[in-house]
Amino acid sequence: MNWVMVCGIFSIAFAVFHMLFWKLFDWKNDLKKLSIANRAVTQILNLRLIYVFLFVGFLCFRFPEELVETALGNFVLIGCSLFWVGRFIEQFIFLRINHWKVHLLSFLFLVGSIIYLIPII
Repeated sequence: MNWVMVCGIFSIAFAVFHMLFWKLFDWKNDLKKLSIANRAVTQILNLRLIYVFLFVGFLCFRFPEELVETALGNFVLIGCSLFWVGRFIEQFIFLRINHWKVHLLSFLFLVGSIIYLIPII
């Protein structure tokens, strides 16, 4: 299996993880504490992230050669890497919780930033 396929699996896994947010975070009850606008925005952003992760996963499975061999493909992989770098940094700004699950997620975000660069190195 090549690294672009690993990237695709990584993206699909995060799409599935985000699909579980409603149950994992008890959004049915917990989001009621927010204003209607914030409740809507939270769920909409999550749905759009799911779409992005599925789309990137599809790109990795459908166009692995193009992602590695073209300037546009390399740009997409670098953009995905930067997405995960940003998510890694934001973890320390917005989610300052000393818990092993948070640390595991931080590690996975760092892994994501690396695996998207490996195919073009």
